[in-house]
Amino acid sequence: MTTLDSPRETSNADAVARDRANVFHSWSAQAALKPLAFAGGSGTTIWDYEGNEYLDFSSQLVNVNIGHQHPAVIAGIQNQLAQLATLAPAHASDVRGTAAEKILAHAPATMSKVFFTNGGADANENAIRMARLHTGRDKVISRYRSYHGNTGAAIVATGDWRRIPNEYARGHLHVFGPYLYRSNFWATTPEQESERALEYLRRTIVAEGAESIAAILLETIPGTAGVLVPPPGYLAGVRALCDEFGILLILDEVMSGFGRTGDWFAFDAFDVVPDLITFAKGVNSGYVPVGGVVISEEIAATFDERVFPGGLTYSGHPLAAASIVASITAFEEEQIVENAAMIGRDHLGPGLSALAERHAVIGEVRGRGVFWAVELVADSESRMPVDAAFMGALKAQLLQRGLLPFIADNRIHVVPPATVTAEEVASALAIIDEALSVVTAAVAAA
Repeated sequence: MTTLDSPRETSNADAVARDRANVFHSWSAQAALKPLAFAGGSGTTIWDYEGNEYLDFSSQLVNVNIGHQHPAVIAGIQNQLAQLATLAPAHASDVRGTAAEKILAHAPATMSKVFFTNGGADANENAIRMARLHTGRDKVISRYRSYHGNTGAAIVATGDWRRIPNEYARGHLHVFGPYLYRSNFWATTPEQESERALEYLRRTIVAEGAESIAAILLETIPGTAGVLVPPPGYLAGVRALCDEFGILLILDEVMSGFGRTGDWFAFDAFDVVPDLITFAKGVNSGYVPVGGVVISEEIAATFDERVFPGGLTYSGHPLAAASIVASITAFEEEQIVENAAMIGRDHLGPGLSALAERHAVIGEVRGRGVFWAVELVADSESRMPVDAAFMGALKAQLLQRGLLPFIADNRIHVVPPATVTAEEVASALAIIDEALSVVTAAVAAA
């Protein structure tokens, strides 16, 4: 086990006690929290203060695409720190320009500029602002099954429960997108689901007045909502509707971008080009907070002579920019995107499908690359989700066996770093197999 020097001797209990005494956690009732404590990591492995190791198949918040403590990214940050630690966004620096250049090299040819933010939420916030100013329209359509961040417009664009206590922004509409396993359109095939979801979207556009709609904002593959891979023709159909009605298409690649799906951007697999791309997470694996908007040449030109009324003190922060340059360079040189594609195609996809054959509780497996969801159901006919007690017991079994999972509702999201090996996948699948057997047997015996 790799160890890290620590300024003081710390136990798991000490770290948790200090956290609970001083830290206010997000999306939580504070009194009920029982956080895990972690001291270090390397690659796909993370460990606590007492030396217990876990395979990190959560990638934390599905963002550590390059793995923990990648030496090239650490060195890039350290080198920049020694040279110039911070710089106001109004100035130019080679590292910031190079970071934007590296991102644009993997974006569509129609993209010409990058606006840097501090994370994914304010990337979506500023993309929405750009769309409204460019079109002169106000409304934004997004999906109910989505998450776009926790800032003013981004949280209202979000489709899940978290928007409801935060609906202070105007001009937001929601529609249902395709999700064949729980279809809102009475569809029985992917083609029907796609066609009917697009017709529903068209009717919404017409009913709202296309001339009032600035943008359609979609996660290319909704992540937290369940890794909902779009059916054939859906994204192309959304693009066609945007073109027909003069609406901008914003694709949120905060979770799905930079290797997560086995492509540089998830939309690469669907032959679609958006007008704006939002990113964060995988662009530097969260080593330094950063996000941004990749802007089409046409939209960027809107602000050649017109002031863009937005900015952040840490936009294009040198340490964040250095981490992006180092991360994308490592992705290129080490073929990390190709590894993610191979792992999904040859190991995770087949392995999870094999688990579904053995466990009736698995209702559906879906995903690409290192971006998968396993949906668990109490009954395969009704597709009723398993309850919170089942998921809690399953999480405990996974942790006990050394796997750090990402659990959302009735799903295990299988989302390791893009650097994961076939051997690590095999170990994780064996743990999931065993944990499911233990929990389902306990439920059957109760």
